[in-house]
Amino acid sequence: MHGRIKVKTTAEQKEAKRKEREKKMKMYNTATDRAFQKRANDEYDDEALELTGQMLTANSDFSTMWNYRKEVFVKLKDKKTDDEMEKMFKSELHFLEMCLKHNPKSYGVWHHRCFVMDTMPNPDWNRELDLCNKFLEYDERNFHCWDYRRFVVQRSSVAVEDEVEYTNAKISSNFSNFSSWHYRSKLLPILYPDPAKKERVKEDILHQEYELVQNAFFTDPNDQSAWFYHRWLLGRAEQDQDIRYLYINKKMNRLVLSFTIATDLKNKECEIKVNDQVVMATWFTPNKQPYSSLVWICQLPEDTFSQNEENTVNVSIDSGQVQKTVVLKGEVCCHGDTVTPQTVFASEMSAETSTVLQNELESCQQLQELEPENKWCLLTIILLMRALNPLKYEQLMLEYVEILKKVDSYRLKYYNDLRSKFVIENNIISRLENSDATSIDLSNKGLTCLYHANHLIHMTAVNVSANQLTSLRHCYMLQGVQTLEADDNEITDLSDAICLPQLQTLSLRNNSLTAVEQLGPLASCPELRTLQLQGNSVCDVTDFKVKVQTCLPQLKQLNGENL
Repeated sequence: MHGRIKVKTTAEQKEAKRKEREKKMKMYNTATDRAFQKRANDEYDDEALELTGQMLTANSDFSTMWNYRKEVFVKLKDKKTDDEMEKMFKSELHFLEMCLKHNPKSYGVWHHRCFVMDTMPNPDWNRELDLCNKFLEYDERNFHCWDYRRFVVQRSSVAVEDEVEYTNAKISSNFSNFSSWHYRSKLLPILYPDPAKKERVKEDILHQEYELVQNAFFTDPNDQSAWFYHRWLLGRAEQDQDIRYLYINKKMNRLVLSFTIATDLKNKECEIKVNDQVVMATWFTPNKQPYSSLVWICQLPEDTFSQNEENTVNVSIDSGQVQKTVVLKGEVCCHGDTVTPQTVFASEMSAETSTVLQNELESCQQLQELEPENKWCLLTIILLMRALNPLKYEQLMLEYVEILKKVDSYRLKYYNDLRSKFVIENNIISRLENSDATSIDLSNKGLTCLYHANHLIHMTAVNVSANQLTSLRHCYMLQGVQTLEADDNEITDLSDAICLPQLQTLSLRNNSLTAVEQLGPLASCPELRTLQLQGNSVCDVTDFKVKVQTCLPQLKQLNGENL
């Protein structure tokens, strides 16, 4: 047995590894404590770089050490010459490349590299672009590197056309490269901006993109990257801020504004004029929450309006960037913007684009026949129908949603809510054709969620009965509602049924309310007189009527009986 190397047992190997780990951890903790002490003492020197370098080599995700390292470079920049700093920064870039080889998806390393390139006297952006090329050859889906590439392109003289060609190459080699598709969506609006639609692409280029992406999802229908890009192509242009509806109630001395984009009027310059007289007013959101909202309420002083004359109301926000003027001839009026039924939830399209999308729809329907269980294809068919003509394709769209729910049952609730959103949109579109309508019937529509309440601020009667609702989501925006019917649902949450100043009658028959405390939010509806709760187990609570009266003292009638 002499002269032969002793082979360690498994137990001995584990113990040796344990001791080695403990030794490394002790050294790491010692270096960490020393670095924190130096930072606390405002010591920014070469030793700090050495200590942080040791720790970051072992753990490149230690953000505090990257920040300390930045502070050291900022301090040394004031003490050293440009040549000395250039040498240090080049050494730092080399150090970062070593870290990236061990962890190419470290947020800290890529962020620190941005700092170095922005801070060093003579950055070599071409070298950085080559570095991105190498890392994306190694892993073409490394979104950290894609982000860094965008950073490099923004600060260098790289032509946008060249970057578009780069995405072409990457997509051609692999249709599944989601990062390439995403980068492309950022480049095209810069290179080929649509002058009429913010953040969108010129029509002829858009048509070419449809052809490109169609080739991708016909090649691999189960890959989601191309489908997501197609969804971006279908997307609506970014809307400009505008007042969608202005609702005025003379008796209440109140204005209600519905915006196209959620905003915070507390931080904006707002001016109200009634009959050319500036009026001091108080702004608040319908649910009294201090954040951006689609709907804002303006409470005017008493006697703001002339009682026997027409009243001209002008609302101006941000020095007239957003404004609307309305002539109030009666007690109540609501003035909408110039949106048409065709464009309220979609962008207006040319005949050529409509033809292209019609061809897209037919192609996707053909693909769906070949791939009947492809959820991406089914969802795209639905979205194309919505873009082309939501009313014309309504019934067929609902049939495709039912197929989609069976194919992708894990996302059943999402598809139910999406269906609800589309059904409500169609009802609002239909109502726009009768602009004088003050009621809307959404009963028996299979709704699981309420959407677009900001389009219904002036409705006096709303019916959402016989659906599958569990709450009255966003119904605090219904500032004109007097009668709200929500029978035969599964409602357990009334937290959004608050601050409805004109609500008089609320019907909640056959829901899932179990406790009087659930009715608490209704106490903020001062005009509520009639409440129907038959068919809810809350009616079986001991002293039910007394407790409801205590909770809602404004009530005059409960379950058909006078109080």
